[in-house]
Amino acid sequence: MQRAKFALPSLVTLMSIACGFGSIVISVDNALIGSAHDYRWSAVLLVLAGVFDALDGMVARATNTTSEFGMQLDSIADVMNFGCAPGLLLYCYGFVQLGAHEPTLLRLGGIASFFFVACGALRLARFNVNVGRTDPRYFVGMPITAGAACVASVVVAWPDPAASTLHGGLIVALLFAVGSLMVSTVRFPSSKQKKSWTALVVLVINLGLLAWLQAMYFALFFAVYIAATLALNLAWKQGWRGIAPPVVYED
Repeated sequence: MQRAKFALPSLVTLMSIACGFGSIVISVDNALIGSAHDYRWSAVLLVLAGVFDALDGMVARATNTTSEFGMQLDSIADVMNFGCAPGLLLYCYGFVQLGAHEPTLLRLGGIASFFFVACGALRLARFNVNVGRTDPRYFVGMPITAGAACVASVVVAWPDPAASTLHGGLIVALLFAVGSLMVSTVRFPSSKQKKSWTALVVLVINLGLLAWLQAMYFALFFAVYIAATLALNLAWKQGWRGIAPPVVYED
């Protein structure tokens, strides 16, 4: 039993991989059909993958089974779940059906989807080599999990596949923008911020908005999340210190 418990975090990680793979299968099967219901399910599976991704670390810490193997497996899983799966979802959702009449947009969509996947992989590699060398209160660049959730939130809010060149063009812009944020040096707040009553109030407000807006909530959340983060980084550059900026280590 003592040795078997080391498999628990990896089993949770494999559940995350199963959700990511399920999302890929649904996206591919639905590419030529264009069912809004199936695209939304594909996006929901990415959210579930994120839940299992958070749980595997919690299980490892709770059972004292943190290992190098588990960390490597988790990183590999993140590339598929939050890089390949959302990239393929947006490619099928935004460009496959339009591609019959807009071949240029189809190719551009493929490039944009690959750009998102590549930036996610680069983001993870940078994170892995910088563990312990950056302020843990802030991520350097948008986390890949947040990037995946950001693009998936568009599918959750508007599950009908792209039906116009403008719609497809906006998805291209979204993929390039989120991919660029992942490999940028913009500091995004992490969950390791100091706990306060303000954070509790913000959580309650978000739960209320979720109950009110439902599917639209996620797209609004990420729009505010990105805008507020960019505004905070700009304020730091201008010398504002109302919120303490990240500590810069010499190494």
